[in-house]
Amino acid sequence: MKLTYHGHSCVHLTDGNHSLIIDPFLSGNPVAKTKAEDIRTEFVLLTHGHSDHTADAEAIANANDATIVSMLELADIYSVKGIKTIGFNMGGTADLGFAKVKLVQAFHSSSMPAGGGQPAVYTGMPCGFMIDWNGLTIYHAGDTALFGDMKMFGELYDIDYAILPIGDFYTMGPKDAVIAARWLQAKHVIPVHHSTFPGIAQDAALYAAQLEEFGITGHPLKPGDQLELSE
Repeated sequence: MKLTYHGHSCVHLTDGNHSLIIDPFLSGNPVAKTKAEDIRTEFVLLTHGHSDHTADAEAIANANDATIVSMLELADIYSVKGIKTIGFNMGGTADLGFAKVKLVQAFHSSSMPAGGGQPAVYTGMPCGFMIDWNGLTIYHAGDTALFGDMKMFGELYDIDYAILPIGDFYTMGPKDAVIAARWLQAKHVIPVHHSTFPGIAQDAALYAAQLEEFGITGHPLKPGDQLELSE
């Protein structure tokens, strides 16, 4: 299976027959190497409603006749536009046919601008995804702070790859993300949500080196990089 990192928190997973993309932010992303119109996928997974995670969700879904998978309230926003959705809730699992996706908690906020000077629209709780696909367990944490239930995740799930934010300011930073990786007992960690803008600039290679001290393999990918996933 192959993972392509598109910058910020956007990753695209494919096994050659099926694919899904998580948190597509390509248009307006200064570090992205790929355009939204070049994405081919069956499912669009969204961890929360902020524009740096949903910017291209509608366009990609429409171009591919793809299904948006997210928290119920966020899915409803797209459903009324005629887009296929799977809207479910925390702790629930959606069967995509080739993979199962479980919603797990994240500690962040989730909203979309309403426009016209109106207050932001609430888009449901933020979440992470625990993905079971081809014998691999892939955890995308979404935007989150460090929280104690990550220890529980490490006990409940045999996590092969953890995709963790390290940017700080809006999410946990590298120090907390090292703790998260240890609690999760992840075999591999891919740092995301960093270096898109100056305010979240981080040294992903240094973070990976810190993980190595605990026997965890870090993959400091750059936008456009691909990684072959294996057990």
